[in-house]
Amino acid sequence: MSGSGPHAGSAFTFLPRGAAIQEFNVAGHNIVQNFPEAALYELIPHPHFGETVGRTTNRIKGAVLHNLNSNTYHLNANDGEHSLHGGPTGWGKRTWEGPQKVERRGKDGIFFRHVSKDGEEGFPGTVEARVWYVAGMEKGKTVLDVEYEVELVGDECEETVVGVTNHSYFNLNFPAPTVEGTICTLGTTLYQEITSDGIPTGKITTYPSLPSTPNTPFILGATEPDPDDCFIMNSDPASIPLDTRSLPLQTIATMRHPHTGLHLEIDSTEPAFQFYCGRFVDVPECDTSQGVRVEKRGKRCGICVEPSRYVNAPGREEWRGMCRLRKGEVFGSRTVYRAWKD
Repeated sequence: MSGSGPHAGSAFTFLPRGAAIQEFNVAGHNIVQNFPEAALYELIPHPHFGETVGRTTNRIKGAVLHNLNSNTYHLNANDGEHSLHGGPTGWGKRTWEGPQKVERRGKDGIFFRHVSKDGEEGFPGTVEARVWYVAGMEKGKTVLDVEYEVELVGDECEETVVGVTNHSYFNLNFPAPTVEGTICTLGTTLYQEITSDGIPTGKITTYPSLPSTPNTPFILGATEPDPDDCFIMNSDPASIPLDTRSLPLQTIATMRHPHTGLHLEIDSTEPAFQFYCGRFVDVPECDTSQGVRVEKRGKRCGICVEPSRYVNAPGREEWRGMCRLRKGEVFGSRTVYRAWKD
């Protein structure tokens, strides 16, 4: 495990910008989309390759928060009129402190820390975010255990809203440019019904174009199915704690590719996850600082599985409990990735 930059013999590399996962190597294959050097993440920021997303995840309707600290907060919009992934310069675009080598759960790990100031992207309150990456091997599987924590550390207000996830794009179809032929399962059939601009209607229902039974395999073709939706593991928002780490890990998604023999399983304590097949990715060819050509990436270059709270949870009072952070409280979540090759 390496803090930044490629390192021979290491399964993982991470970057301070966005506390990002740069490499996830399994049997000699890097299964995440990336750039070979940190400067390119700043030059081409829009795909969110490997980023730690925050101060909130996904969309907030109208980029506004009502009735928080008895105030209304207008956020920086970056998805039409909405706020997406914490705003134009959310946590994925910030330089985190780290990597620092630490011990976590009795194992060697990598730690990143970021202090997000009051008013950053319009959000109230100074918060401290923490990420731990712990790598290991279990029965021949490469494992990455990821833990998130956020605390309200400033005195500017009594409450704020938070959410954290990772935005890696997985491609098990190496070296092909798309995920065509990947066989997936999802741990639920429920999702948040949304409007044409990605805002939940408030209805949680069965997803219309995937298998109607959880954990039933389906194949990603050249263009279909093409979900970009938030799937729901826990449909009772009142029961979702701010810190989900005390809850059991649940398998939210699996994927495998018959041509490469590569497999990935994603387990999380989170109540929901975005499943996205990269329909909006449009990364042009570019060159590194050493003049090495980096190939373009386009639609379906990877699959994102983003464990999280509900979309627009900060913007709906009946869902806000799962993401409202008050003084003295801790937001937390945990996700475990397991990958292997036949």
